[in-house]
Amino acid sequence: MHRVGIVPFDMKDRLTALLFVTSMTRGRWILPKGLAKAKESHADTCHREGFEEAGVRGQVLEDYPFTVLISKKSDKGMQQIPVTYYPYLVQTQENEWPEADRRQRHWTLVQDAAKVAYKDDFLCLIQQFQSLEPWIRKAAEPYKS
Repeated sequence: MHRVGIVPFDMKDRLTALLFVTSMTRGRWILPKGLAKAKESHADTCHREGFEEAGVRGQVLEDYPFTVLISKKSDKGMQQIPVTYYPYLVQTQENEWPEADRRQRHWTLVQDAAKVAYKDDFLCLIQQFQSLEPWIRKAAEPYKS
């Protein structure tokens, strides 16, 4: 079933960093995602999942969605599921969040993200983010405090 997720990022000067969290089952570095609840918009899902899984709050950049296939472990073995990710400018990061006891967080510069992320699933997504980075940064600029 289709999921919605975020590519949490922050920027300072010319640098852009991405925030990864560990997956709950295999401990891989992933990006927050989940199922939209009934009557929940993609933006609402992004905000909820960002806080639940990574303890972050910020701005969804809805003009730049990326839909990719992510492998998910289930009762039936490994399955491919489509996930639509949105760039998410992190404005605050909490020390306590709902899944803090089950997940770790890790910031990495965007140019190093391919070394951190689970490559099979996220290499394509990171490359798309990097290719659109000038436009994403421009869209995020008004939300930087």
